Amino acid sequence: MALDEIDRRVLRALQRNGRMSNAELSEVVHLSPSACHRRVQRLEKEGYIRDYVALLDPRKLDMPTTVFVEITLQAQAEEVLEAFEKSVSRIPDVLECHLMAGTADYLLKIVAENTEDFARIHRQHLARLPGVAQMQSSFALRTVCKTTALPV
Repeated sequence: MALDEIDRRVLRALQRNGRMSNAELSEVVHLSPSACHRRVQRLEKEGYIRDYVALLDPRKLDMPTTVFVEITLQAQAEEVLEAFEKSVSRIPDVLECHLMAGTADYLLKIVAENTEDFARIHRQHLARLPGVAQMQSSFALRTVCKTTALPV
C-alpha cells in the first residue's frame, strides 16, 4: 500500500521520538487518538515500522572508536559468500556488514574501545573469517553527521 502524507508525518514523528505516547503522536500529526493508533498498527503490520529501539551513546559505554573495514574475498562463489556472512554475523563488535560493488567485496562498521581493542577484535575475529584475501581498516577521526532517520 502506498503511503499518504499522514502516514509520512507519523513515520517522521516516530523516527524523532519512538517513545511518544499515542496521545502525543495524534496531536503532532493532527489525527484523533483512535485514528492515529490504527495508522500506527497498520504501519507496523505492513512492515514500515520494523522495531522500536533505544539508541545508545557509544562514548558513555566506552566504545568511542569507529573502524570501517574493507574486505576482499578470495572467490565470489556462493558458498564462500555464505560462509563469510554467517561468520561475520556472529561478531558482536560488527555493527554493520554490507556486500559492496567496487573494489572491496564487503564493508564492515566496527565499534571498539580504542586501537588496542580493535587489535583484539582483529586477532580474535576478523583474522579468522573464512575466505578473506585482503583486509583494509580505516579509523574514523570524527563523525560529521549521523542519523537513523530515513527521509520520508
